[in-house]
Amino acid sequence: MRTYLLILSAFLFISCSKKAENEPEKDFIKGVYGHPAALLDMGYRFDSLGINAVFVRSISLNPTFFTTAKEQEAAVYVEFPTLNGKGYVEAHPDAWPIDEKGQPSPPADWFMGVCPTHPGFKEFRSQQLWEILKEYAVDGIFLDYVHWHAQFETKDPILPETCFCERCTAIFGEGINQEIPGESIAEKADWILSHEDKAWRKWRADILNGWVEDMGKIVKAEQPQAKLGVFYCSWYPADYDSALYNTLGIDPMAFAQRADVLSPMLFHSMKERPTSWVGEYVSWLGEVLGSKDRSKSEEWSKSEGSKPVWTGGSEDLNQFEFVDIWPIVQAHNSPGTVSPEEFHQVLMEGSKSPASGIMMFSAESIAQEPAKIEVLRQFYRHKN
Repeated sequence: MRTYLLILSAFLFISCSKKAENEPEKDFIKGVYGHPAALLDMGYRFDSLGINAVFVRSISLNPTFFTTAKEQEAAVYVEFPTLNGKGYVEAHPDAWPIDEKGQPSPPADWFMGVCPTHPGFKEFRSQQLWEILKEYAVDGIFLDYVHWHAQFETKDPILPETCFCERCTAIFGEGINQEIPGESIAEKADWILSHEDKAWRKWRADILNGWVEDMGKIVKAEQPQAKLGVFYCSWYPADYDSALYNTLGIDPMAFAQRADVLSPMLFHSMKERPTSWVGEYVSWLGEVLGSKDRSKSEEWSKSEGSKPVWTGGSEDLNQFEFVDIWPIVQAHNSPGTVSPEEFHQVLMEGSKSPASGIMMFSAESIAQEPAKIEVLRQFYRHKN
């Protein structure tokens, strides 16, 4: 391990020195996600580790941590659990996502979503966001769990069809100027999926886009300088039978028009992908965001062999010049073990152009792993 770290240090020094000769220095974001105070508890300092940004869960944010992070020259970005309904749906059954059979959809592994059209839940989250922004001068808010009820952080995703509650079907019917036929929820769901599936998928994506817009308005109204970021599932368009758009309701291109930063969740070990996939996805996302040739076809497709290609979403999007890409990569040992060498590799892959920042998951998972701490230190301190 010592030999490996010496080689890593030399490599980073040489490569970063060459870059400095040819390119102007940029403020590259070098972050940690989760509960960054775990590193402080172990005696580390953010500035000595080369960390210039912390992405802290809202439940872990407190005045002492905020002050310490700022004193150690780390920007503070707050993860906001947008559509995580755990705790809320149990107390508000009418917010529970309903499947196509008319039944409450069970928790998807550890995750429990919520019906995104529930007005009480949106008010609940909006108030929470206002409270954070009024108490802390944050550098940004990163929306998390911006998807319909499902679980994707695993090799075998859990992808239920939701939400077919009376509220959702009524709102959808108004949107298409059609009273949805059927006496029961199951009958209405069957009609929607049989006759208006395409419009249904678009409507669901538009609901999520509305959440991003509304949360963004709150952020910019209270702190105009703060960035709005979105964590999202890093599937290619055609993966799992186009589940990113069709089931999760995620249209990354629409998110890009509404947010300042996109943070694809590139957890290679959780998804049983090679480390090279991290860099490949970043490159692909950059190509898609940079493309000026998008159609309004509202479809996902595959072309050019196995290379996934974006061919349009809920609207015509052409300008993404101000959208940053800050991937989040995995150091966490679950499932299996992510070695220090693997961790270094995903940091390298995730930092490739056009990424202008990177963060790792998670701070607490490496706090007691000196070898991974050293990988992070060497990489961050030499990364410009």
